[in-house]
Amino acid sequence: MFSLPSVPRRIWTAVGALLLLAALTALVALPRSDRDTSARQDGAPTEITADGIPWPAEGQAAVTLEGSGQVLTHGAQRPVPIASLTKVMTAYVVLTGHPLRPGEEGPRIEVDPQAAHEAGVGGESTVVVTPGDRRTERELLHLLLLPSANNIARLLARWDAGSEEAFVRKMQRAAHDLGMRDTTYTDASGIEPTTTSTAADQMKLAREAMRLPVLRDIVATREATVPGVGRVANGNTLLGTSGVVGLKTGSSTPAGGNLLWAARTDGTRLLLGAVLHQRANTTPAEGLTAALEASRTLIDGLRVRPRSTGFEG
Repeated sequence: MFSLPSVPRRIWTAVGALLLLAALTALVALPRSDRDTSARQDGAPTEITADGIPWPAEGQAAVTLEGSGQVLTHGAQRPVPIASLTKVMTAYVVLTGHPLRPGEEGPRIEVDPQAAHEAGVGGESTVVVTPGDRRTERELLHLLLLPSANNIARLLARWDAGSEEAFVRKMQRAAHDLGMRDTTYTDASGIEPTTTSTAADQMKLAREAMRLPVLRDIVATREATVPGVGRVANGNTLLGTSGVVGLKTGSSTPAGGNLLWAARTDGTRLLLGAVLHQRANTTPAEGLTAALEASRTLIDGLRVRPRSTGFEG
């Protein structure tokens, strides 16, 4: 009777290890969307269908469901001024270079005379700060993202890169690395109309920004108390309604109203969207009101879609 020669146990162990390594390598080689889909066993929807989405009547918009790898867009995706949506990239670059753990305040940053002088100058969105005061990185990020202070955006840029011009080059490199091919940053605050982007490009940034725990926590905050400044409120009045947990408003006369938003679908997954160029060339207040209303309609319309259409809230 023929029999296989005995094989030492250590050889079988080595063969098993090689087979396991090959299987893991094959899994890692899968595209991210394939890995995400294969890992989901709960029957949750993995994409949004385009039928019946209540898109805004003007401007442009984009939506994506976290983990789907899919972005749906509406309107011509041409670069338009984005106003203070710019500050999401400002915060992203700062936190990439100076990461904070949840609950950590970070280094203390001295308020320079320029940031103090710029408060209330030129009709910009600013906060009053005192030269020589030392505010933590997290405190300044609150001032950047909640009341949308332009003077704080420029202060953080100077602290991070030595000058706003050098910081803007870092913003542009980050945009390139994220594949934001239709985005141009020319300043850290968004006050310049030459800072432009598209709704589709803003989805690429939103996905990465919401992966930063500190940024995610700040943009979900309705108001905060910052020492030396007082209570500051978030301009995103949709927070706490329709599952909204972020992200950032932006408005100016040339930009109109803009909102980059994040909303919870079923308690675990994020629906991300951008609504741009609402009521452009009117007033910032009129534009922002239009962007908030259009975004609420869009979010509510997506969150109540039945599972048979590819999405359920």
